[in-house]
Amino acid sequence: MGLRSLALIVLAALSLAGCATDKGFPDASPEQASKAAYVHNGPPALTLYTMISNSSGSGAHTSLMINGNQRVVFDPAGSVRMAHMPEINDVLYGITPRIKDFYERAHARNTYHVRIQRIEVSAEVAQKAIRLAQAAGPVPSAQCAASTARILSQLPGFESIKGTWFPNNLADQLATIPGVSERILRENDADDKAIAIREFEEELAQEGQ
Repeated sequence: MGLRSLALIVLAALSLAGCATDKGFPDASPEQASKAAYVHNGPPALTLYTMISNSSGSGAHTSLMINGNQRVVFDPAGSVRMAHMPEINDVLYGITPRIKDFYERAHARNTYHVRIQRIEVSAEVAQKAIRLAQAAGPVPSAQCAASTARILSQLPGFESIKGTWFPNNLADQLATIPGVSERILRENDADDKAIAIREFEEELAQEGQ
């Protein structure tokens, strides 16, 4: 099988699951992102999300939460977008505890579960990760794992990370690095994330947020 054929197969598989998206609205302004910025009081850390098909076990999407001088999510070609989580070039801002919880649970459906891997890092490494994420997007469809692997491989302590198109492969690579903790999130919500996003936005609006 040639590289072109392999790339087309990967693109088709990931497009079905969320590693390909048409943006529902334009990028937020820098002022909107700055206003939404959330500073988490926990230690600097990286959290890799891998969305995995319940039927086939194949990796469907990759994203990376970074806790540095603010907490952001690098969600390359992702499908969870909403006004309360401003986005600029695939970097999501305003990742409060409530937004974080929703983001994780929005990806855990009756069709997919989420492998969540977390590792604490130095403040310098976290800040470099944020800078690299801000410079990486917008990411083309089906390149979520590849773009995230490029970021991780440039960070001190993560030089062993190799380029890959496959979310599961990236997660398996990260699992070999000392200090990584892991958990699995499963839920039984319907597959359409748009319903959950709309309901969550309405809930926040009713609360005046």
